[in-house]
Parts: sequence; structure tokens; C-alpha cells
Amino acid sequence: MLVPVFTLKLNHKILPRMVALGRYDGTHPCLAAATQAGKVFIHNPHARGQRINTNRMVQSNQDSDISLLNINQGITCLTSGVLNPQLGYDCLLVGTQTNLLAYDVSDGANAIVLGKLGDISPPLAIIGGNCALQGFDYEGNDRFWTVTGDNVCSLALCDFDDDGKTELLVGSEDFDIRVFKEDEIVAEMSETETITALCPMYGSRFGYALANGTVGVYNKAARYWRIKSKNQAMSIHAFDLNSDGVCELITGWSNGKVDARSDRTGEVIFKDNFASSIAGLVEGDYRMDGTTQLICCSIDGEVRGYLPGGEEMKGNLMDTSAEQDLIRELSQKKQNLLLELKNYEENAKAELNTQLKEADGQRGLIPANTQLQTALSVNLGSDSQSAHVELCISTTNDTIIRAVLIFAEGIFEGESHVVHPSLQNLSGCVRVPLTPPKDVPVDLHIKAFVGYRNSTQFHVFELTRQLPRFSMYALSSPDLATEPLSFVNCTMNERPQRIVMWLNQSFLLPEDAEFQSAPFQVCFTSLRNAGQLCIKIKPGGEISINTDDIDLAGDIIQSMASFLAIEDLQVEADFPAYFEELRKVLVKVDEHHAVNQRITADMAELSNLIRSMLVQAEDARLLGDMKNMKTRYSELYDLNRDLINQYKIRCNNHTELLNNLKAVNQAIQRAGRLRVGKPKTQVISACRDAIRSNNFNTLFRIMRVGTASS
Repeated sequence: MLVPVFTLKLNHKILPRMVALGRYDGTHPCLAAATQAGKVFIHNPHARGQRINTNRMVQSNQDSDISLLNINQGITCLTSGVLNPQLGYDCLLVGTQTNLLAYDVSDGANAIVLGKLGDISPPLAIIGGNCALQGFDYEGNDRFWTVTGDNVCSLALCDFDDDGKTELLVGSEDFDIRVFKEDEIVAEMSETETITALCPMYGSRFGYALANGTVGVYNKAARYWRIKSKNQAMSIHAFDLNSDGVCELITGWSNGKVDARSDRTGEVIFKDNFASSIAGLVEGDYRMDGTTQLICCSIDGEVRGYLPGGEEMKGNLMDTSAEQDLIRELSQKKQNLLLELKNYEENAKAELNTQLKEADGQRGLIPANTQLQTALSVNLGSDSQSAHVELCISTTNDTIIRAVLIFAEGIFEGESHVVHPSLQNLSGCVRVPLTPPKDVPVDLHIKAFVGYRNSTQFHVFELTRQLPRFSMYALSSPDLATEPLSFVNCTMNERPQRIVMWLNQSFLLPEDAEFQSAPFQVCFTSLRNAGQLCIKIKPGGEISINTDDIDLAGDIIQSMASFLAIEDLQVEADFPAYFEELRKVLVKVDEHHAVNQRITADMAELSNLIRSMLVQAEDARLLGDMKNMKTRYSELYDLNRDLINQYKIRCNNHTELLNNLKAVNQAIQRAGRLRVGKPKTQVISACRDAIRSNNFNTLFRIMRVGTASS
């Protein structure tokens, strides 16, 4: 049984997901964590009474091993590591909504990671904020910047493609995990909730946690396994707890449980319990005895360290109570199987006295050639039901479907859906409406109970059907469709037949389209908002995509490029309505900056007046001039009220500024998604340069043609 090798009771609360371990003097490992009131405490048990060298730390009277760092702002993320290799010691990085230590970060800091990224030589402090990613070196230089699809929630560095260089894993609020090879996206994985945590494991494997209590492991873009809990995963970490040479996924939960799962199967090999929620998991030689411990911290300040299990444990890290739980679980399964066997025997005896056909029906016997068939089609809806994709499940004979269970990510609440027709409506066909919220391919895992009306036992049929990526678009007549003004034009050196093959695979068509001759045109209507989409193949390999939805245009370009294995693709694009909205947002950003500067100046002036008024009021009090003192304090009250009002206005202005900056960053990311490969990277970089120089005309030209030159 694995037990803690040390336990600490620190008299400080710990904020979730804000724990780090570092050697800030180059020698002694110290535990750092964010605590209440905008402070960070550092626990250093190795030098009793000594103060860690920093001019912003004060010694705590409660515990001589703890020093407090006053940040005086709400802390949003925290990490440690080597930022300047020449110094030889770790650096503690603290992020707030507006700052990364002394470095100004206008997009905020929601997540932070420290390490080397790709071919960028110095280690970087990489922060994720308001749809943007920034990387700073030890001198504070901005060495890396790019945009992502939504607000960043988690970051990790991992050798995703096994090339010996680390890539950046980014989890965001739009349920996507994106992999950046420096500033180029090389992979995207869609999940079912916000990605709250990421951690590198072994090679190209990495662990992840979602806001709905799901944890799991990916190997590159393929998911190995996942489990879902009713509790929330507060922190995940990779650590070789059973000494088999491969890291397990360690998870700290909101109910105080810590468990370790095999990276290959997800099987629990160890678990322990704290009295309160887990705040963070780190590793290090905290006892300085040459062995690395797994260190678990709870929000109440309890810290436990675990050594990896030795050979004498033979991988058995569970305590006896857990083994007893497993025995009870297996015993229950045994009882259930015995009961099921008994039911089969009783049914067999009862059926000997009935006619063969009736007996066949009750036993659930069905013809050997019975098959389960599925069909997907577009249903334009009615007055009582909105437009949707219809899944039809049917049998090939007179058998009936008693119930259907469908597992699908991102379509149903809880990821599963059960159809259980009433006895009066039993038939050999069940229709299920599907409305996927996003344009991603989805695997439908279907289980159906098949038998006869009088059956008491049913056969279970299992099959998998994939829902095409653009299934929520209904084929429409080009003559009746109104062609959108917005467009994307590009040239592909591909046979038109290959593009039509992609079309048949990605959309739900009544029958497969065939390419006869150029020009070739196909039109669709969105089932979500009735928006129009037209795809044209012109002579010479020119492709034209007409839609007012810039996100849809980007998805089509990325899907087509992936299917046709296109590495680099430049396009010409124009979205008049969207670009006009973006121009208004850019004007608002300038207005918010101007308002912020004016309010800051006004608040500074009010602060000086308050300081002067306070001195006058105290002078009057010391002189015994009560009338003048009351007057000054009354004026002081009014000034303070004005200062508070100015602060509220500044906060509201800052919130609106962040929302507009998010819209700008998303616009840059959308313009990038219209391209593939190097043109995509160049567009994102050029857009940022145009915004820095405040040249809006150049920005829109870059978004349209991909370059700033005329």
C-alpha cells in the first residue's frame, strides 16, 4: 500500500490550479501557491528563518518557513521554471488579468506555461489570454504571438509529432484542443466541454481534463481513453507512480480524491482522499534526498508527498479497502450472472409447453438474416419541428425495434440519447432527429434492441455510422438560390472529380454528385439559419465558395485542404458585411483606449486632491478647528465618491475593451483559417503588424488578398 512520506499543514488557503514547485535559489526546492487577497506564498522548509531573495516578500508571523509575495491583484495563473538559462535558477511567474509580473499584457493572462517552443532558442513564458497567445523571454521581449479561436483556458508543451521539438497545446472555451508548431496550427481536436487542464505525458501522449468532469489521454490526434466523473478535475499531472518507466495520469478532484490511472487503459492503480478539494499537483525532490516525490496540495493548505512504489509492491499501490471494494464489485457481478442464468433456465422450462412459434417470439429468437440498417437524410422540418438531420434505423424483416441507444459527442446532452417507443407505436423503424451545433464529423454509436412484439428477451445490434461534417446543409436548386455577396476564390491543382468526391463525403446528398464538365455548381441552405452556400468549380482549377458566414468558409477550406492533402493555399476573399462590423469594432477599440487614458488622468488628479484634502483635514483637527475639519472631510467624502464612480466607469470600459479585443483577435484567426500552411501564418503575422501600426486599410487588404502589397 502506498502511503505519504510527508504531510504538511500550512495555515494558508490555496487557490485551485495555482501551485508550482521551483528552485528559486538554484538549490532548494520551494512550494509556491496563490492564496487569498492577491498574495502568493512560498514554503521553504530547507533554510529555517532565511528569507528568499526578493524585494517584494515579507516574512509571515504564522510560519517561519513561509514567505508572502504581495501581488495586490487577482491572480489568474502561476507557474515556475528556467526562463534565463544563464542564471541557473528557476523563475516564478504570476499572471493576472492585466499583467505578467512586470510585463504588460493587454489581452489578459488566463493560463501560463514555461519552456522551449520549437526552434525558438530561449525558454519562453507563454501566456494564453483573450483569444491570443504571447511568449516572453527573460528580458521581457515579445518573441511569440498568435491568435486562437476563443479564450484560452489551459496550456502545455509536448512533442506532439515526435520530431524532437515541443509544440504548444492550447485548450479553449470553444471546446477545441489546438496544436501549434510555433505559430502554425498542425492539429485540432474537438471535445464536448471547455478544456480546463492539459499535461504532457510520454512522447506524443498528453492528458486533458474538461469542465464536465471528463479526463483522458490522447496520443497525437487519437484519443486512447476517457472517463467521466460527477466531480470536477481540478488538476492533472503525469508521474510514474508504480515505477514501470511510463507516467500515469494523476488527477486531483473537487471532492478531495487523488487517483492515478494507466496511460494506456485508464485503469485506476492508486487513489487517496483529502478532506477538501485538490488545488494542485506538482513533483520534485522536496526532501532533498535524491528521490522525486509527487506532491499533492488541497485548498485548505494540506500538502502530502508520495514516493513511487518500489519493486516490493509489485505494482500493487491500492490499499486493502480498495481491494475489498473490488471483491465486492466482482461478487455482485457474479450474483447478477447467476440470476440471469437462472432466468434462462426457467424460461426454457416454461417454453416447453407452448407452441413453437409463440415460444420463439418469447425467447426472442429472430431470423438469422435479420440486419439493422441506418440511413441519414435532411429533414426541412415543419411548423412544429425545426429543420434537422434525420437518422432512420430499421430492420430488414417483420421484427420490431424495442429501444435504441445512441452515443454521440457534442450532439446530445450527456452525450447519449435513448429512444423507447410505447407499446402502441412499436415498429421496425425508428427515426431520430439530430441537430449538431458545430460543423464537425461525429461518430454515432448505435445499440438497438430487436425482437418481436411479444418477446421478453431481445437481441442487441451494435453499429457505428459517421455523420458527415457539413450534414446541416440541405441541397438546393442553383436557380432558386440567392448567391451571397461574400466569397472565397482559390486555385487548386486537383482534378475536379476529386473535389466532387470530397463533396459527396462531406455533405448529405440525396444521391452522389458527378462531375460532367466545368463550370460545375452546387448550392446548399443552412438548416440552422437558412444562410446560402454555393460552391463552384470553374475551368482551370479555380474554386469559388460563396457564403456570408466566414467561419463556414474557413471550415470548408480546411476540410477540402485536408482531404486533398494540400499543404499551402492562398486565397482571395471578401466579406463586406463582416468587415464593416470589424471596422466598427476597431473604432470602438480606439475609443476605449482614449477613454481609459482620460479616466486614468482624472483618477490621478482626484487622488492628488484627496491626498491634499486629507492633509488639510488632519491639520484642522490638530489645530482644533472643528468647523474647517468637518468641511474638509465632507469634501473628502465627495471626492472619494467621485473616485469610486470613476473606477466603476473604468472597469466597465475595460470589460468592453476586452470584448472588442477578443472580436479583433477572432477576426485575425478567421482570416487565417481561409488559408492553409505558410500563407495562413503570413496573414496572421501581417494582420498583427497592421494593427500595431494602426493601419486599418492595410489590415482589410491583408484579410482580402493575403498580403499588404498592392
